[in-house]
Amino acid sequence: MDVPPPARSLTRTTCPYCGVGCGVLAAPDGTVAGDPDHPANRGRLCSKGMALGETIALPGRLLHPEVRGKRASWGAALDAVAEGFRRALAERGPGGVALYVSGQLLTEDYYAANKFAKGFLGTANIDSNSRLCMSSAVAAHQRAFGEDVVPGVYEDLESADLLVLVGSNLAWCHPVLFQRVAAAKATRPSMRVVVVDPRRTATCEGADLHLPLRPGSDVALFGALLAHLHAEGQADSAWVSEHTRGLEAALDAARAVAPRAAELTGLDPADLATFFRWFAATQRTVTLWSQGVNQSETGTDKANAILNCHLLTGRIGKPGAGPFSVTGQPNAMGGREVGALATMLAGHLDWERPGEAELVRGHWRAPNIAVAPGLKAVDLFRAVSAGRIGALWVMATNPAVSMPDGSSVRDALRRAPFLAVSDCVAETDTAEFAHVRLPAVGWAEKDGTVTNSERVISRQRAFLPPAGEARPDWWIVSQVAARLGWGDAFAWSGPADIFREHAALTGLGNDGRRAFDISGLAAMTNAEYAAMPPTRWPCPAKGPARERFFSAGGFTAGRARFVPTPRRGESAADGGDGTLTLLTGRYRDQWHTMTRTGGVPRLMAHAPEPLLAVHPEDARGIPDGALARVSSTQGAAVLRLRHDAGQRRGTAFAPMHWTARNAPAARVNNAVPPKADPVSGQPALKSARVALSAYEPAWHGFLLARADLGPGLAPYCTTGLAAPGVWRHELAGAEEPQRAFARLIDLASPPGDAWARLEDAAGGLHRGVLLEGGRLIAALFLGPHHRLPPRGWLAALIAPGADGATPNVAAMLAGRAMDGPPPSPTLCVCNGVSEACVRGAIEAGARSVAAVGERTRAGTGCGSCRPEIAALLACAAREAVPA
Repeated sequence: MDVPPPARSLTRTTCPYCGVGCGVLAAPDGTVAGDPDHPANRGRLCSKGMALGETIALPGRLLHPEVRGKRASWGAALDAVAEGFRRALAERGPGGVALYVSGQLLTEDYYAANKFAKGFLGTANIDSNSRLCMSSAVAAHQRAFGEDVVPGVYEDLESADLLVLVGSNLAWCHPVLFQRVAAAKATRPSMRVVVVDPRRTATCEGADLHLPLRPGSDVALFGALLAHLHAEGQADSAWVSEHTRGLEAALDAARAVAPRAAELTGLDPADLATFFRWFAATQRTVTLWSQGVNQSETGTDKANAILNCHLLTGRIGKPGAGPFSVTGQPNAMGGREVGALATMLAGHLDWERPGEAELVRGHWRAPNIAVAPGLKAVDLFRAVSAGRIGALWVMATNPAVSMPDGSSVRDALRRAPFLAVSDCVAETDTAEFAHVRLPAVGWAEKDGTVTNSERVISRQRAFLPPAGEARPDWWIVSQVAARLGWGDAFAWSGPADIFREHAALTGLGNDGRRAFDISGLAAMTNAEYAAMPPTRWPCPAKGPARERFFSAGGFTAGRARFVPTPRRGESAADGGDGTLTLLTGRYRDQWHTMTRTGGVPRLMAHAPEPLLAVHPEDARGIPDGALARVSSTQGAAVLRLRHDAGQRRGTAFAPMHWTARNAPAARVNNAVPPKADPVSGQPALKSARVALSAYEPAWHGFLLARADLGPGLAPYCTTGLAAPGVWRHELAGAEEPQRAFARLIDLASPPGDAWARLEDAAGGLHRGVLLEGGRLIAALFLGPHHRLPPRGWLAALIAPGADGATPNVAAMLAGRAMDGPPPSPTLCVCNGVSEACVRGAIEAGARSVAAVGERTRAGTGCGSCRPEIAALLACAAREAVPA
């Protein structure tokens, strides 16, 4: 944990990354620390959170409005947006306009955008990138409970006797929650953790049982569990009778798959029996799930299969017991609350419940309110491609990268008659196609609220003034609305006005019928809003607040519904046709399309280029570290291959972070077809069938320089910061190596600069280093294969202000110091500790993660690397056992 900055300069705000919703203490100089008083993290931060101070002054900010690529005044830009929507409404009607928004927006921004679209444009064609991460959980909650409600709280994860993590690499994607769980298990060793995931991830370290199920077979697993629980007499019959309906139909579907559970899931029958026995015997059980469940053609059924097991046993809404969906983004929950999905109204109101749309219409004074759900994300971009959308406004997200079938989405954006993009970053794959770019405030400049995965509303407070001419998203929306004639409905003086309007709406026609109710906050003064502490909903104006939901019933639908989940569309084979199932996801230290994290060298150190992980027996003879191509009928991507024995046979894993601006060949979503769950509309980002083949260029190389030379240097090119002020370009190409070497030297230096070279044309080896004033300023290495020297030592020499005497040219051309240990990849980014250093500590006698930390400081920062340290310890222990 960082030392907090001086108290007089502190601002309490909230982290802008995952759905944990960690409190942050921030100072104007960029010093950050975890907020010890915030209930989500109690002072902890992950590697990304600890590096937040390094992201607030990054270059590349969008500082001024632009119209058709030229700087414009705010008035001109807002006029252009209003005219684009006015024209589209006139030509195509309300169905011909759309907004695509983001879990990066604050709740107040979300509310403004949703009101603008559904209330005044008259269209429900407003969807969020949250559609890509948690909409299947939303749909499952609505089917089971009648409302999108997460029943439990984070403390349940710590007090559970059995924690089941399904499709969740909690250690990497929600690291602070993982550290809370790890601390609880260390205090209470009897607590059991089961990980259900095709991959052996960092989350599996320390788990009591790993179930590497076949991708797509979660319904079979939890259907068989439901049948087992019922057969073993574990149903809470009185609770089920009083509070639920539909059990028999759900049991029929479950019993149909139960006899084939081992076959369908690909799991060891003994492991299945252990899991079923533990679940049946443990009252205090929490099942937590995330994108591994949701991002599927059967994601909603998978989530309902989990909910069914908790409903049957009455393990819901009790301390240490319940189903728990964790969100991927910082304010995905806030977006759900204000209805910023195409399928939802604001305030958890619903078109299908009589009179509720009228409540919204009256509250907004919006006679033109949308009368039915709109286009979900995949269908929305299909409509753009087909020319049915005349004006699209994208806010705080990058669908050209994050959506499946990425090339088609790029083509759709290119063809859009009018595209506005609000962002704080000037150049993204999406903004490239914008007719109007609107500069939005960044994290350190935002003022409003977010809601985390346990329903805690936290204030995000600005501690820096807006950069350039940047403005809040809610203000931008209100100004466009005014130009379209609706200024009175958007005449807010600040985010507190919006929050009060939002809170008041949640109480309309409620009287306890809807779980989401924050009407008790609708009368807050501006001062009370400014000082608002973290607050969990519900906060009704009348009646008691509740910490958890549904232990005694009280479902929005009256009774909870068991949803039958028959097996459909699930994978039946592990690559028997020669293909692999492609699973995509996040890396530990990166965030989405890396517009923030990619600019922090220490966050790039752990995984500096995109990797494709496969089991060694699935590698098709391609060596570890070589380049490989994954292809589908949709498209292809090229990534660095990593052999990983923890990867289930028949699967491959790739990160979703890389873009056309930092690795155009590695945009893995190009290979993912635009299939979606029929209920939720959530894209199936973890089920593409791909072929694996070797990518065989004529040469491999890397270029280290003090400038980003762009991603167009070679057919395979990735760019990223290797050290402060040093850009690393990983390269591979088809041209003759000597010609490529000469071309790249010309690109990397002014004419006449002299390079020291080492060349063996016959062997395809070409190396050069460029010195200026006795200091290394660039290095270019080309060879016939991927086995090139590590980059870290050379990058450290190139970094501006690098200390120490300059090594001799021979050492630089060799790529390593002659008298030191060989370079090793960084394992702990907080303290800059290499994997070799950790291995050395283990060899010297460290036998625990804590002991390694005492010797090296690894794992003593945010703790995100502790699972990897534990894995190295376990590997060393296995190797020490005599054969």
